[in-house]
Amino acid sequence: MIGIALGVMALIVVLSVMNGFVSQVRDRMLSVVSHVEVFAANGAIPDWRAVEQTVRRNPAVTGAAPYINAQALLTRGESVRGVLVRGIDPAAEPAVSDVGLQVRGAPLLALVDGEFGITLGGELARTLGVSLGEKVTLIAPQGQVTPAGVVPRLKQFTVLSTFDSGHFEYDSALALIHIGDAARLFRVDGPTGVRLKLTDMQRAPEVAKELAQALDPGVLVRDWTRQNRSWFAAVQIEKRMMFIILGLIVAVAAFNLVSTLVMTVTEKQSDIAILRTLGASAGSVMMVFMVQGALIGILGTLLGVASGLFVANNLDTIFPAIERIAGFPLIPKDIYFISSLPSDPRTGDIVPIALISMVLSLVATVYPSWRASRVKPAEALRYD
Repeated sequence: MIGIALGVMALIVVLSVMNGFVSQVRDRMLSVVSHVEVFAANGAIPDWRAVEQTVRRNPAVTGAAPYINAQALLTRGESVRGVLVRGIDPAAEPAVSDVGLQVRGAPLLALVDGEFGITLGGELARTLGVSLGEKVTLIAPQGQVTPAGVVPRLKQFTVLSTFDSGHFEYDSALALIHIGDAARLFRVDGPTGVRLKLTDMQRAPEVAKELAQALDPGVLVRDWTRQNRSWFAAVQIEKRMMFIILGLIVAVAAFNLVSTLVMTVTEKQSDIAILRTLGASAGSVMMVFMVQGALIGILGTLLGVASGLFVANNLDTIFPAIERIAGFPLIPKDIYFISSLPSDPRTGDIVPIALISMVLSLVATVYPSWRASRVKPAEALRYD
């Protein structure tokens, strides 16, 4: 019973932590990435205001903001970094992302057209060794042709602020500038796309299909699940593998249940023989041991579910206590960008775990119970 309970508890706790981790990373990612992006394959999106009006007619869309995306090099002194430059409208950006809440220094509204201010990811600023108010040089790969050859365009920007979303990929490679400055630097006629925020981010693939049908064929639509498909697919595979690996604990406990019932049948052969001589049928003897095994499985499963939910719902206090006992942090914040184990127990995980545990326990009782029903009274009582 304890073996089954430990297996069920381990499954619930581990899957809850994985769910919490995915939710936390997803939320941090979506604080920078929009739910849906409508963009042109090359250059500026044609008549972006008409596109914005079209997408806003969809009741699932709650916010829209234009943007320009481009790759560039950012330099300061001898430090050079490849960055994703995003030109934004500072007034409209809060409608589609939470970057404005994560900014340290001047607010996003300080990005004024023509003044060439820039907001850097916190990790990017630390890598370049740049502080607020200092200058950095942005190098656009789209060069200009001169008699000496193609010369890349350079422009100095003043670092007005930094942001820390908690997602390393964006904190280390994203730079925000005003959309007007981006249009001049990268020589585009207008926004390259429109970023959207939805009422329910889980409906992003469905809404993206609806918008693709409503817009012109030359306009592309991409939702957040497609932008990070490989990462989420890898996490789902890891979750399935963890389910299988930890499920073996429950399988081992079920095997122990088989051996326990077999030993019980061997010890109780005389009692079984007496019951048979008193008129008990083979089926009723078999049912006795199946009920015994089923009760062990049910009680072990219920105990495992209760303890698993208790641990999963109290990890915020249990995990720090373990760290205090150990004397060092088990999850270094500077590596994983989280200092505690997030937990998100879900019914969709707990119910299958409980059902599988009960089914395995019931299946484990079949052989010992069948063996008990095959005991022959005469042979069992011959030497008693």
